[in-house]
Amino acid sequence: MTTGPGRFAPSPSGDLHLGNLRTALLAWLFARSTGRAFILRMEDLDRVQPGADLRQLADLSALGLDWDGPVVYQSTRADRYDAAITQLAARGLTYECFCTRREIREAASAPHPVVGSALTADGSYPGTCRDLSEAEIADRRSTGRPSALRLRAGVDHWTVQDDLSGPFTAVVDDLVLRRNDGVAAYNLAVVVDDAAQGVDQVVRGDDLLTSAPRQAYLAGLLGLPPVEYAHVPLAVNEHRQRLAKRDGAVTLPDLAAAGLSAAGVLGVLAVSLGLADRGETVTPELLLRRFDPRELPREPWIVRPDRLLG
Repeated sequence: MTTGPGRFAPSPSGDLHLGNLRTALLAWLFARSTGRAFILRMEDLDRVQPGADLRQLADLSALGLDWDGPVVYQSTRADRYDAAITQLAARGLTYECFCTRREIREAASAPHPVVGSALTADGSYPGTCRDLSEAEIADRRSTGRPSALRLRAGVDHWTVQDDLSGPFTAVVDDLVLRRNDGVAAYNLAVVVDDAAQGVDQVVRGDDLLTSAPRQAYLAGLLGLPPVEYAHVPLAVNEHRQRLAKRDGAVTLPDLAAAGLSAAGVLGVLAVSLGLADRGETVTPELLLRRFDPRELPREPWIVRPDRLLG
């Protein structure tokens, strides 16, 4: 059976930190260990920092990671997203939504959620605009408030199989397909792009695990093939919060300035994954020979920057 590629798809909003680099390494290991190609995609539909994409590519190369084919940028693929939305709209599966984020938050926290919408319990969209009349739509348009386009979901929950977490079920709400600025939303873009690129293995941080059922459901509606998921534990700070630039020397340039080479960072990442001993010199190829996803740590990696250099 022929397999498609695995991928790493960062957002070029800044430099990659240790958590991003660790996920990239894992995505590379999962792909190469299963005989897959490995591709890169820049998810640049949102906030972009000029030059961040090139710095990210340079950091991946510095670690010794390689990839196949050219890097794809989502900002060049609007026609594919529009075609998917047209397909859904033709089946009556879309509707305009005029809600602001504040209104959605307030609806989600209301003491008496809309009957039949358990979705508000976790902050998901409560369906406020789902059944607006033509007059109500016209009234909202007349105010000049821009509308987003949402999926008219036919289920409340969906289940996916994850290589690390096993069966996972989560809410599926009326997710946004096109934002109110006219740009395709993340959940649509990632589904369309993975299918267009033949990706059938998605390895990413487990903060995105709850998005997988939404995306798998949407892919099914579009007649796209399923993907194999592996959501890996995040790197977190001492407070068990998602690692960020503010946590100190956690990017490759910062660590280099503090005296830790790219090869040293690869070693640190390998130790965090149980693939090397502290201080051992490793290469991606050596880690590939040792890699067994069944032996991966299942808990978050707590990063203490002051201890990385010791």
